[in-house]
Amino acid sequence: MQKLKERWGITSNFQLVIIFIVFAITGSSSVYVAKPFLDLIGLQQENFSTAWWGSPLYWFLRILLIFPFYQVLLVIYGWLFGQFRFFWAFEKKMLKRIGLGFLF
Repeated sequence: MQKLKERWGITSNFQLVIIFIVFAITGSSSVYVAKPFLDLIGLQQENFSTAWWGSPLYWFLRILLIFPFYQVLLVIYGWLFGQFRFFWAFEKKMLKRIGLGFLF
């Protein structure tokens, strides 16, 4: 855990626990929050072909559409738990790595 704390610039174990909690809550709630949107646009598995590519295409689109909800909720929960600075820096770094650094 010490290596992780050094890598992330974290000073205490309590802060590390809070960050792990934020990641856990964000992952679960992003799927929950995105569900009405996915239903609205008709992204349901039964709408996809029964061919071999239907299921992978469904999951790819689902993850692709849930991703923005995850990003926004990560910063919001980070702010609510008092870790906004960490998650804002984490967010910018992640978006730069996937080629969306121009947003900041």
